[in-house]
Amino acid sequence: MSDRLEPAPNDLRAFWMPFTANRQFKKQPRMFAAAKDMHYTTTEGRKVLDGTSGLWCCNAGHGRPLITEAIQKQAAELDYAPAFQIGHPKAFELANRLVDLAPDGMDHVFFTNSGSESVDTALKIALTYHRVNGQGERTRLIGRERGYHGVNFGGISVGGISGNRKMFGSMLNGVDHMPHTHFPEQNAFTRGVPEHGGDIADELEKICALHDPSTIAAVIVEPVAGSTGVLIPPTGYLQRLRKICDKHGIILIFDEVITGFGRLGENFGADYFGVTPDLMTTAKGLTNGVIPMGAVFVKKEIHDAFMNGPEHLIEFFHGYTYSGNPMACAAALGTLDTYAEEGLLTRAADMASYWEDALHDLKDCPNVIDIRNVGLIGAIELSPVEGEPAKRGFEAFVKAFDMGCLIRITADTIALSPPLIIEKNHIDELMGCLRKVLNEVA
Repeated sequence: MSDRLEPAPNDLRAFWMPFTANRQFKKQPRMFAAAKDMHYTTTEGRKVLDGTSGLWCCNAGHGRPLITEAIQKQAAELDYAPAFQIGHPKAFELANRLVDLAPDGMDHVFFTNSGSESVDTALKIALTYHRVNGQGERTRLIGRERGYHGVNFGGISVGGISGNRKMFGSMLNGVDHMPHTHFPEQNAFTRGVPEHGGDIADELEKICALHDPSTIAAVIVEPVAGSTGVLIPPTGYLQRLRKICDKHGIILIFDEVITGFGRLGENFGADYFGVTPDLMTTAKGLTNGVIPMGAVFVKKEIHDAFMNGPEHLIEFFHGYTYSGNPMACAAALGTLDTYAEEGLLTRAADMASYWEDALHDLKDCPNVIDIRNVGLIGAIELSPVEGEPAKRGFEAFVKAFDMGCLIRITADTIALSPPLIIEKNHIDELMGCLRKVLNEVA
């Protein structure tokens, strides 16, 4: 055990923690003080293997030197520049680097500070695009059951996780939801993309018939629904959504906050599934989670529709104080350099088979009712304790932490998304830990 790196705080009262069982945490704190490569170090000096890339975001692992150096240099050179009517070189350099990675035709980037902001920005772009094209009646937005699109009002309106919605009133008007793509009866324990259920995309046609497609502005989906428990789209599903949107002139938005930047073994989920959306939201892996930043990728024809009228007038009345922040841009450029130098954007493809086999070897553990995987994402769904949903999942999370592994839970589903630098011995360590955990929470 290494020396204690930083003392744990002795007063936990003031911080109201997000998405946390605050009372339980403050009785039994779990504190990280340092991180390097595949591991965190607790305030007690104990190593914890990162099985979740922090929070789906540290794709290149922790303490990466190119990112650290880029931030240090930027802090000394230009700490902040206003984003409105003023630019700085790194924002334009980063935007060019990003569109070079994007699917063909996505030629522009609008910077935000998070996935939640990227989603609300994309929804605004879609609505305004139709307005400037003379189709202002297109105001309806379509999300999906069990979808997660951040926590701003636009995102929770199109999102479909009840716990994220139920306390916050009626949200945006004019929003509908397609069915989710989870069919455990037919697809349980599928390895990779499931075969059954692609035709559920045709439910979008029913929504179009109900509301008239000329009133629908956009459809937003995650290529892989991550935060709800890793729901992988069935074969042909995303392709069918693309065709329906094309047929009716509807903007298709992919929320790639999780699937972007190498998680599936391609630059983006759009590349992995061979479907190009009209708008694409990103964040998390953009800066390796080091500094908050998001980016919305925009097709050229959508961007160009805004570029009309007198040149001295603002084309799109939207943005943030920290859009394209110099420090965040430096972190992102250091992240892209790290991805390129180490081949990380495609590394998940090399590791996927070993990851899949190791994950599905847990099928015989107690209470496991499904295992799902694609790229370097995995989910282990557990049967709930009768009358106490989410209890078994939470107990698994705490036990894993105590045994030296960080996992993510959504109710009674364990979600895994390790850094892309993971090696086979790390996979063995993670799955060995999970086997012990699952046997103990039985």
